[in-house]
Amino acid sequence: MDMAKGSLGRTTAAAVAAGILLALAGCDDTNGGGGSRNGGAAVIAPGRPGEKARTLSPEEAAKAQPDDSPNAADRAYVRHMVEHHRQALTMSALAPERASADGVKRLAERISAAQKPEIGAMEKWLARYPEPSGAPEGGHDHGAMPGMATEQQLSRLTAAKGPEFDRLFLTLMTAHHEGAVKMAGEALAAGNNGAVEEMANEVVATQTAEIHRMRAMG
Repeated sequence: MDMAKGSLGRTTAAAVAAGILLALAGCDDTNGGGGSRNGGAAVIAPGRPGEKARTLSPEEAAKAQPDDSPNAADRAYVRHMVEHHRQALTMSALAPERASADGVKRLAERISAAQKPEIGAMEKWLARYPEPSGAPEGGHDHGAMPGMATEQQLSRLTAAKGPEFDRLFLTLMTAHHEGAVKMAGEALAAGNNGAVEEMANEVVATQTAEIHRMRAMG
């Protein structure tokens, strides 16, 4: 599975980086061994199974860190997921006045409570990693994002009340969550940035659990 393969590759790289242990093997050459040649702190990089650990200079250790610079897949995922989450908030905001089932109202509250701060985190990420100079502007083709409700579907949801609203909300939100999980999987497979990987994994975990809950409620 591409999602697992991409995530495993970055997780392995992160584990190797985390395994580069900063060890004060000697503050200067007079300590009798283990210090770097210039008298600074040595960095111990554990070897692979069956291999000996290596002693690196701080400069060599820095180069050994995995490069998690954002790529086009990372940027597209975060940009699109902001819009995706916003529609979920729009749908959830209808529940307090229109839903009849307490379970649906509580679900909508949980969705809002989870996705509002996620939008904030993603917007901060986009501000930190703006599009490279000369890159094409990212469009907002909602139809290209899996799970997005159409304008007609949103109009029907807005007009519905009681059990009809509950049924339609669960149907549309289940599809919406399934689309978000698909988008997260694509980001995990094709992206490169560690922060985006964490955000995508959170979406997969949270929204998969809510999909199961909504199916049980339906």
